[in-house]
Amino acid sequence: MGGQRLRGVIALDGPSGTGKSTAARRLAERLGAAYLDTGAMYRAATLAVLRAELDPSSPAAVPTAVAAGIAVGTDPVRPTVRLAGEDVAEEIRGPEVTGAVSAVSAHQQVRDRLVGLQRDIIHEAAAAGGIVVEGRDIGTVVAPDAPLKVYLTASDRVRAGRRDDQDRRAGRTTDLASTLVAVRRRDELDSGRAVSPLRPAADAVTLDTSELDLDGVLGALLALVAERGLAD
Repeated sequence: MGGQRLRGVIALDGPSGTGKSTAARRLAERLGAAYLDTGAMYRAATLAVLRAELDPSSPAAVPTAVAAGIAVGTDPVRPTVRLAGEDVAEEIRGPEVTGAVSAVSAHQQVRDRLVGLQRDIIHEAAAAGGIVVEGRDIGTVVAPDAPLKVYLTASDRVRAGRRDDQDRRAGRTTDLASTLVAVRRRDELDSGRAVSPLRPAADAVTLDTSELDLDGVLGALLALVAERGLAD
C-alpha cells in the first residue's frame, strides 16, 4: 500500500497499553495522513489543573481545565503537545498526570470543550486528505461517522507489562505490580464514568493485540483500510 493516501477518518479507540498510540502514528505515517492523539489533550488539561493545585475531581477544577491553552500538532512523525505555548509532551506522561487524568476527563464541560477542538482539527485534516484519530470515545462521540472504527484491546496483564516497559524506557521509576493496579483502576474509571464511557462503538471492529507485535497490529489495520477502500 506504499504511496497511497488515506481518505477520511479512522477512529482508533481502546484502553492504555494496547499499542494504540504507536500503531495510530505508524498507520498515519504509512498512509500520508494527519494524526491526532486526543488523550494528550486531556492530559494537558489535567496538567493545568495540577499546576493550579486543584482537586482534579472537584468542579472547581473545571474552569482551569476548560481555559487551558492546549495546542497539538498532527504530524505523526513529530507530534507536539503544548500548554500555554510550553512543550509538555514529556511531562503529561508522568505518573501524577496519569493518576489524575480520568478524574479531569469525567467532567462534562471539559469533554465538551475538548471534543469541540478535536472535531475542528478532524474536519480541517479530513478536508485536506485523511486523519487517524486515537482515544477512548472517538468512534462513539467524537467521530461517530468515521468509515472505519477499530477498538483495540488486550489483557490487563499484557497492557501493564507494556506500560511498565514504556515507563522504564522513559526513565520513570515503576514496578509491574503497581502498574497493573493502575491499569485496572484506569479501566474501571474510564469505562464506568457517566460521560462518554470507554466502550467500543456498535459498528467497530475489535482487534485483540495481546499476541501481536507492532507490525502485526499495523498489518491488521492496513488490511481493514484496504477492505473498506479508504486509500487512494
